[in-house]
Amino acid sequence: MEQDILEFAKFQEVVQLYGFNLLLSLAMLVVGLIIAKYCHKYFKILFRKFIVNEALVATIANIGSILIVVFVVAVSLQHAGMHTIVIRRIIIAITLALIGVIIVFRPLIPSLPFKVGQVVKAGNLLGKVEGTSLINTRLRTFDGKTFFVPNSKIINDIVQNYHFTGTRRIKLNVGIRYDQDLMKAKQVLEAIMVEDPRVNVNPRPAVWVLNLTNGCVELGGRCWVDNPKYWKTRCELLEKIKLRFDAEGIVIAHPQRDVHIYYENASQNPSGEAVSIFEQNANDPEMAT
Repeated sequence: MEQDILEFAKFQEVVQLYGFNLLLSLAMLVVGLIIAKYCHKYFKILFRKFIVNEALVATIANIGSILIVVFVVAVSLQHAGMHTIVIRRIIIAITLALIGVIIVFRPLIPSLPFKVGQVVKAGNLLGKVEGTSLINTRLRTFDGKTFFVPNSKIINDIVQNYHFTGTRRIKLNVGIRYDQDLMKAKQVLEAIMVEDPRVNVNPRPAVWVLNLTNGCVELGGRCWVDNPKYWKTRCELLEKIKLRFDAEGIVIAHPQRDVHIYYENASQNPSGEAVSIFEQNANDPEMAT
């Protein structure tokens, strides 16, 4: 019993002597870790202005954050009363180990194939990445729904990242009737793409005859635009094609059907014609009757 009392008395003396310093060191450590977290974020923003390689930016930012954390730990331990030589040895060992893990093993660690703000298609979901964590990814679809997708499912599935590359090709397929001027239609379609300032000059927009179908000559226009401008540019180019073709007198083909009516005898044909031919849209509900 006396031994327990003596040990408790010693512990009380230690707390009285070093308790405040320990609490202060712990507070310094917590504040330093928070500062390191925000510095890591601003390091990335700063280095992206000078370095194009995103992997290199991430590596430099991580090393900078580690150095800040090591400095904070060293100051905290020294304030808590640990000897300087011991602190130096611990810091050197931790620093070398962490930097080695980042440089050597980081490329081998699975990572998500997208970043916050990019539009991706993961499985059957198409939307914008709003946030990521160690467990899941928050994906917001274009109809306003929010999905929390497990990262394990994303890593093991096919992911289509629409913003991974800087540019994207627009496909414009238009069908014209067989009696239209083919060369004029190709020239007009190419001019529409060339005249749009959002369309990249290199590679140059091009038009090909894709197919000769039963109902039309199918033309294909191809051009490249910056990725963020893809959807709006494509929609507006389609609108320009319709208006420009109408102005140039180029008729865009639409589904149609030729109906031939034969009369069994002349008495059923007062006009004396052997055949009556007319055209109707294949989607006309009267055709079904």
